[in-house]
Amino acid sequence: MKKFPVSAKIKKFSSMFREAGFSLYIVGGAVRDYLLGIKNHDYDFCTDAEPEEVMKIFRHVIPTGIKHGTVTVLFENESYEVTTFRTEGPYSDSRHPDKVSFVKSLEEDLSRRDFTVNAFAADCTTGEITDLFDGYSDLKKGIIRAIGVPSERFTEDALRLMRMCRFCAKLDFIPDEKTLEDATLLCKRISAVSSERIFDELQKTLMTDHPSRGIALMELCGILNEILPELTACREIKQTKVNATDVFEHILISVDAAAAHGYGLEVRLALLLHDIGKVNTMSINQYGIMRFHGHETEGARLSTEILKRLKCSNYLIDTVSVLIENHMVRYTENWTDGAIRRFINRIGKDNINMLFEVQWCDQIASEGRAKIELYDGFIKRIEEVQKTAMTVKDLSVTGNDLNEIGIPKSKVMGDVLNQLLEMVLDYPSLNNREVLLKEAELIYQGLTQSSKA
Repeated sequence: MKKFPVSAKIKKFSSMFREAGFSLYIVGGAVRDYLLGIKNHDYDFCTDAEPEEVMKIFRHVIPTGIKHGTVTVLFENESYEVTTFRTEGPYSDSRHPDKVSFVKSLEEDLSRRDFTVNAFAADCTTGEITDLFDGYSDLKKGIIRAIGVPSERFTEDALRLMRMCRFCAKLDFIPDEKTLEDATLLCKRISAVSSERIFDELQKTLMTDHPSRGIALMELCGILNEILPELTACREIKQTKVNATDVFEHILISVDAAAAHGYGLEVRLALLLHDIGKVNTMSINQYGIMRFHGHETEGARLSTEILKRLKCSNYLIDTVSVLIENHMVRYTENWTDGAIRRFINRIGKDNINMLFEVQWCDQIASEGRAKIELYDGFIKRIEEVQKTAMTVKDLSVTGNDLNEIGIPKSKVMGDVLNQLLEMVLDYPSLNNREVLLKEAELIYQGLTQSSKA
């Protein structure tokens, strides 16, 4: 096996350990990716020096995870995460080891890892690669195989069930027979893992080059039904699309289209969930044709529930919901400028390109190609109308101006400003301070009279 190319700076870093009587290795993904010809400079280091000993060697050390043997060393304007060789006790909760013990043996440390292709170690002085579990052979065969007994690895940390799927998606590999069999038997253990860790693994899978491979494998093992039952239910809805016989397959093709074009997480996540509303909205008309009226609204509602359940950020929840709710919007040339301005405000200026990307990938999955040429005129009109007032902040009057003419700072003032904006969206030339103040007085009078009635 070829040697790992250790840089001069890493060798210098390693020499500090060696002079103190310790060893240092690069472990895991960086070595695996080097053997596969994939660029990866995100190094994880392990050593036989315990955290306190590392702190004696270097002046600047941050105890980032000292309980589990991990510290971050600041060395020549770089930060290196270094973990002491360790073994782990039983995982009574299928999430965290009950006990972590530091050891002096690299072999013991590598034995606790999840898959053979993640258990390489490269000596930081010589570049020699240690492969105790025939991981190199598995790399050449394109196999993800658990170290030792698969059921034991999955019982120790149930997140490894999803990691298996993610690495298959990332590397375009398949799991070996025993690893897949044990993952299927233990799929329900994923429910013991925190929502945050589940979503972190899900998003990493979505951001691979072959996300459908990972998602389909989660479904095959039963993992997907535990974490996203709303998605597996899409198997029940048959549809004739390009290379897809049901909604679930259509979804996978659309997500892969997003990956092929390098689109971001928001778009990939929206595509993963964009048609889940079809399960609850399916109907069959008098001609025997399936219809899914309002599935985009239902999908937005369900996606919000799902992403809240997975403890996602408010930004991601709101963005994905907007993309799903509007993925069926179709522009026609008879849209007024006011309609386009309202579209921009409803979607959000920052979300428009992502919405188009969702629609293009949906078209690829439905018809085999994206009809990008149909968007040229729409994009030009969007650019043009944004030169005029688009939001309340763009109006030629402010809340203080309204307050000066007797409109109190209250919900009523907000209603007045919103009605002024609606007028200006249709008639931009009316965005004049004098005109708006007169109109505001009329609107306010109407609102107060209706409230008295």
